[in-house]
Amino acid sequence: MDGNAFPKLHNAMWPGLVGKGEEEPPIALDKMLDMTAAAEVDGTKFDGVDLFLADPHTSIDVDDDGIKALADNVGGRGLSIGSAVAPVWPPVGGGSAMDEGEGRTAFLAAVEKACKIMGRLRDLGVRQGGVVRIDTATGVSEWAEDPAGNTAKMAETFRQACDIAADHGERLAAEGEICWGGMHSWKHMVELFEAVDRPDVLGFQADLAHTMLYAMGYNAPEHALISADQLDDQAALDDALGTITDALRPWTIDFHVAQNDGTVHGSGSHDKTGRHCMATDPNGKLDVVKHSGFWLNNADGTPTKAMRHICWDGCMFPNAVLEDQQTWNDILATMIKVRDAHGWSE
Repeated sequence: MDGNAFPKLHNAMWPGLVGKGEEEPPIALDKMLDMTAAAEVDGTKFDGVDLFLADPHTSIDVDDDGIKALADNVGGRGLSIGSAVAPVWPPVGGGSAMDEGEGRTAFLAAVEKACKIMGRLRDLGVRQGGVVRIDTATGVSEWAEDPAGNTAKMAETFRQACDIAADHGERLAAEGEICWGGMHSWKHMVELFEAVDRPDVLGFQADLAHTMLYAMGYNAPEHALISADQLDDQAALDDALGTITDALRPWTIDFHVAQNDGTVHGSGSHDKTGRHCMATDPNGKLDVVKHSGFWLNNADGTPTKAMRHICWDGCMFPNAVLEDQQTWNDILATMIKVRDAHGWSE
């Protein structure tokens, strides 16, 4: 057993759903939970899971009996529930955050339903913390037609979402990915947070793979801090990531451990975004343990303790990889190393 009790180690359920092409059917929630519960490294297991509140895993319209069944299903495996992804995107029933009409209405409805579900899971005792994740649900090219005006519209949608979340005792986290307009660069992400101006409710969800692409300036070359040719220069990469974490760490309330090989990827209905590599991928450019510390620690090296749990994010892998138990043991081993290096006990 490792010596640090926090942050707790969670596995994401959405790799079973996200980025699936027609040839890759969804992986059932029960299967994802079984593999998570079975993972073990030297006596250490995953502490919990983070959810995607969308069919066929968990319907955003699930009734109370269904929520109780979910709590029993997860808790019965010795796992807790942390954060959840609200289905704010049009393909799963949501709408664009910059659409002031039906899109905003659908976006906010998804947030409210997600907050209600997560609050009920908290009441049932299977959830002790975590956030509700949102994105702008808008492409970069659409946002770029009127950057200032569209950011203002998105900020208003996010402010209304914050009001909803606050009413339910929840916090929202916007995941920085290069595929979402208004969030597609580290500078634009900060600008959106400042425009919303609700740090009590809205924060940043950092993902190692996506934030490395922030440094490379994908979809925002004017904000690039490093070139693809420099990715093997650890000092240059450290400097670039340090700039980004200094800007976004004060907003960061949720964190995904991940690996990236410096390329983008997209499949199914998911636009091109950060490629998640396996934890053991020799082509990965990140020093996962060291670079996790950029987000988990203050500038002086002490833990921020802003995240009570961390989560692995590994979207868009073939089902054959995701259904291999060794995959999850390798991921858990990496997560343990991150906690050993940057965690704490109380």
